[in-house]
Amino acid sequence: MAGTALRIADLKKKYPTGVEALKGVSLSIEEGEFFALLGPNGAGKSTLISTLAGLSLKTSGTVEINGVSIDQDAELTRSFIGLVPQEFNLNWFEKVQDIVIDEAGYYGIPRKEVMKRAEELLKSLGLWEKRNEQSRTLSGGMKRRLMIARALIHEPKVLLLDEPTAGVDVELRRSMWEFLRELNAQGTTIILTTHYLEEAEQLCKRVAIINNGMIVKEGEVKDLITNLNFITLLLDLDTPIRMAEMELMRGYPIKKLDDKTLQLKLPHGQSANDTIRKLASLGVQIMNIRNESSRLEEVFIELIEQK
Repeated sequence: MAGTALRIADLKKKYPTGVEALKGVSLSIEEGEFFALLGPNGAGKSTLISTLAGLSLKTSGTVEINGVSIDQDAELTRSFIGLVPQEFNLNWFEKVQDIVIDEAGYYGIPRKEVMKRAEELLKSLGLWEKRNEQSRTLSGGMKRRLMIARALIHEPKVLLLDEPTAGVDVELRRSMWEFLRELNAQGTTIILTTHYLEEAEQLCKRVAIINNGMIVKEGEVKDLITNLNFITLLLDLDTPIRMAEMELMRGYPIKKLDDKTLQLKLPHGQSANDTIRKLASLGVQIMNIRNESSRLEEVFIELIEQK
């Protein structure tokens, strides 16, 4: 039976400037979970991550990692955590392999023991052929993967990923997803913050949405989507819609985005047929109907707008 990897209760963080970055955050994440933390810029995501990693001191509240309080044994709880920060913080002139191996030294792991582990990680992340190159020569995607390898070298129980695929192309992002899925399947608890909301939908079973330093929603992705009140569609038109045609569409839930694109927002469960039939009766030809965003993104926007 899995235990609790992370337990946060009424966590608050107030900076000397008076800014309240966290206003009583409470979360519980089980061992082996792949959990997403979503929110706009300035919502408190990075402050929460840095507090868990021991880089930022909390104002009040409690945090336990694998049953150990960060107040009782900060050094031990830090060893439970692997952190991949949002910003690159690599030594640009150090070799790829040395960056990973030197990180192990901070945790007291002998160099002989870490060599095999470093090789396995670099191979898994597609960096082995670059092991003797300086990190500054790597592409943005490779730098991200190097930071993941560095964070995993001491075999942490919990991996914190702060925007790990920012600036990574689609192909590399997919390969990183597969690596993270395999890592999670092996038992590592992963907490992900991301702006790619389809990423959370693909990888995570549960999510929490944070805004203004507070958790505004928490639950399973499928339940959040089921409870979505609205669905937003984009209608791609064959020819530009005219002003007169838009006037005749008054009272229908559409908005003109540009001459050949309409936005249709419907309550969950309501059919778009009436609107589409009305457009057809006016001679407006629809070439394509598509979702404006991922389903989880609609949940996210709706919740933020409510706040």
